[in-house]
Amino acid sequence: MALGARPARPSGRPAVANLETVVFDVGETLVDETSLWERAADSAGVPRFTLMGVLGGLAVRGEPHTRVWELVGRPRPETAFAAADLYPDARPCLERLRGTYRTGAVGNTGVETEELLRPLVDFVGSSARWGVEKPSPAFFARLVAEAGTRPERIAYVGDRVDNDIVPALAAGLVAVHVRRGPWGLLHEAPPGAIRIDSLDELPAKLPSSGRRRRPLDARSG
Repeated sequence: MALGARPARPSGRPAVANLETVVFDVGETLVDETSLWERAADSAGVPRFTLMGVLGGLAVRGEPHTRVWELVGRPRPETAFAAADLYPDARPCLERLRGTYRTGAVGNTGVETEELLRPLVDFVGSSARWGVEKPSPAFFARLVAEAGTRPERIAYVGDRVDNDIVPALAAGLVAVHVRRGPWGLLHEAPPGAIRIDSLDELPAKLPSSGRRRRPLDARSG
C-alpha cells in the first residue's frame, strides 16, 4: 500500500460508524411507482399490463426505462408523483432518521418532486434542476457538495444497482440497496453494499447515534 493511502473497506462490511447524512433515491425507494405508471398508461392509451410488461423486459435487459414509449409507439405523457404514492415505510423511516442524521432526497426526477419531498427531509434535489442524471459521476459529486460533508460520511439508499448502488460506491459513499421494484429485485448488489428489503430495516443497519447533524445552509434547495 502506498504511503498515505487509505485502506480499502473490507468486502461486504461497509463502514458506517461516521455517517452524518442519509440521502434517498425517489422512485421505488421512497415512492411506489405503480400508480404513476398506471396513470401514464391510461393517459397514453396503452393497456396497463402491456406497459408494465415492457418495463419489466427493459429491466431484465438493463435498458433505460424511458425506451418504453418508443417500444409502445406513444409519446411520453406528462406525469408526476403524488403524496399518496409514498411507500408506507417512507415517512416513518425518515422521521426516525432525522433526529440523528441529516437527510436528503435526490433522484432522476422533475423539479416538482422536490416540492413533494421537501417537508420530509432536510434537503432535496433533482436531475432536472441539477442538469445531470444518475449514474453520472457528476450527479454524485453534486450530491456530496449539497450534503456538505465527506463522501464516506454519506449513505445513499436506492433500488437500482446500475443507477444507485454501483455509482454511489464508486463515489466513495456508503450504498444501501433496497430490494423492491423491478430493478431492485432483478439485479444483485455488489458485496460492498448494505442490503435491505424495506425502509423499516434501515435504521437498525445504521449506527444508533450518528455524528452531530450539521446546520442547514443555503444549498438545501
